[in-house]
Amino acid sequence: MVNTDTAKHVRANALLLLTAALWGFAFAAQRVGAGLMGPFTFTAIRFALGVLVLLPIIWVVSARRQVSWERRRGYWKAALLPGVVTGTVLTVAMNLQQTALIWVPAGTAAFITGLYMVFVPVIAAFRGHRSALSTVVGVVSSVIGLYLISGTNGFGLGLGEIMLVASAVIWAVHILLVESFSAKLSTLRFAAVQFITCSVFSAVIALFAEPTPFTGIAEAWWPLVYGGVFSVGVAFTLQVVAQRDALAAHAALILAMESVFGALGGAIFLSESMTLRGYLGAALMVIGMVVAQLGIVRAQRAVPPSGTPAPL
Repeated sequence: MVNTDTAKHVRANALLLLTAALWGFAFAAQRVGAGLMGPFTFTAIRFALGVLVLLPIIWVVSARRQVSWERRRGYWKAALLPGVVTGTVLTVAMNLQQTALIWVPAGTAAFITGLYMVFVPVIAAFRGHRSALSTVVGVVSSVIGLYLISGTNGFGLGLGEIMLVASAVIWAVHILLVESFSAKLSTLRFAAVQFITCSVFSAVIALFAEPTPFTGIAEAWWPLVYGGVFSVGVAFTLQVVAQRDALAAHAALILAMESVFGALGGAIFLSESMTLRGYLGAALMVIGMVVAQLGIVRAQRAVPPSGTPAPL
């Protein structure tokens, strides 16, 4: 008979792998969308669709758990300000990435976006955190692997690449903000406020920054549906559900596979080149992530968990 905890971990890991795949393949959808409509329009509609998926899930979860209307209002109120702040950062990161995909292939974008793995511990170091040597070695190996996966057409810092590097820095800031804010907030409501903020701000910017805002929607329907419904709405919900039962080290390792799926999506759907060099890079990335987790796991074991888990 399979141990209950083991079964939960296996299920959680499978859901996290699906999440990483949905996020990774979104690079191909974004690349297609970037050629059909303005970046701010794409982001606005994409995150609006994500909210439309997320809100019914929040309602169903609250109803099943018989959460009172007063507590629901309290959850929304608590999530409002942190969600708007974090959603503003999300808006900048997402639109830099989406704009860059006008010029940069999906696989290369996945590599450069993956640099947030380097920037997170660097930024955290300025806040007084220290990284173990195994983490540093793992990150270096992962970055080399990601380059080999996604940089098969050479690497040069054009405008698109510079925008992606900037977005990677801001993604790292976003991750740290989420980590800081989310511990005692309703996870799904916190996400919903972020998505609403990103959608509204992107829509307003589109009206002023794009020559023909909100055009091309019919042509870009499938990238929008995939990017909004599956990559934002479904994938985020799967992540939240899975991380309730997953080991933190396993979750970080599996979700890092997003960049691998990003490169594969570019190769499969957009015919971007994928060679033996790319597969070698994938192997180096997996090895690097495993090594990096050794330091993270030791750090987690040294700090006992505190407080009550955030509600969904």
